[in-house]
Amino acid sequence: MKILVCVKRVIDYNVKVRVKADQSDVDLTNVKMALNPFCEIAVEEAVRLKEQGKADEVVVVSIGPKAVQEQLRTALALGADRAIQIETEAAPEALNTAKLLAKVVEQEQPGLVLMGKQSIDSDNNQTGQMLAALIGAPQATFAYSLELDAEQVVVTREVDGGLKTLALKLPAVVTTDLRLNEPRYVKLPDIMKAKKKPLAVETPDGLGVALKQHQTVLKVEAPGQRQAGIRVDSVDALLDKLKNEAKVI
Repeated sequence: MKILVCVKRVIDYNVKVRVKADQSDVDLTNVKMALNPFCEIAVEEAVRLKEQGKADEVVVVSIGPKAVQEQLRTALALGADRAIQIETEAAPEALNTAKLLAKVVEQEQPGLVLMGKQSIDSDNNQTGQMLAALIGAPQATFAYSLELDAEQVVVTREVDGGLKTLALKLPAVVTTDLRLNEPRYVKLPDIMKAKKKPLAVETPDGLGVALKQHQTVLKVEAPGQRQAGIRVDSVDALLDKLKNEAKVI
C-alpha cells in the first residue's frame, strides 16, 4: 500500500508573527519557516505505518515556491521515501489546493491520504474535506488514533462529546489531530540521506489545473494587547466587576 501525505510550509510556531505596515498581509521577511505541526504528525503516522509493515511507500507532496523543498526534505528525513513539489509562487486557496492534490492522487493512486487537520497560518480546516469530496473518497477528520489493514482504516476521532470511531473503506482521506502521535527527532544522518531521496517538481499547468482566485484579503490586523488580570478580595467584588465592568452578567 502507498500512503500519500500532504504537507505545508508555514511560519515556525515559535516565531512572533508580524503584520506588514500596509496591513495587506503577514510579513515573511527573514522569518523562519517550518513544516506545519499537524502535517508533521501526519508524516510521522505514515512512517510508523510503514515501519509496522502496513505500507510499502510513503510519498509527501507540497505546494509552493522552490523554498518549500526545505520542508519536503524535512519530511524525507522523517522517513518518507520520495517527495513531489507542485511549484507555484503564491500559496493557493484551499479549493485550489484540493484540486491540485486531487490530480496527484489520480496519478499516484494511494491507498490512504494523510494530512494535518489544519495549517497554523490560515487555520481554515478545509482542504482535507474538499479533497475527499473531489476524489469521492470517505473521510475522517481530527484523528486521535488510527488502525490500518488491507481493506479499511479504523479512525478514532475527537468530537465535542468525547471520542467517535469510524471504519472507512480504502482509499480514504484522514486528517490528523495533535494527540495522534509525537513526531520523532530528526537526526543528522537522516538529514543527509534525505538529500539523496527523489524529489519531483510538477506545475499546475502540467497537472491540468487552472488556479482561480475565489477570495480576496481585505485587511490583516494583529490581535489587540491583552490586558493584565486583577485580583479581587471577595466574591461580591468579583460579581461587581463582571457585572459593571466586563458586563458579562
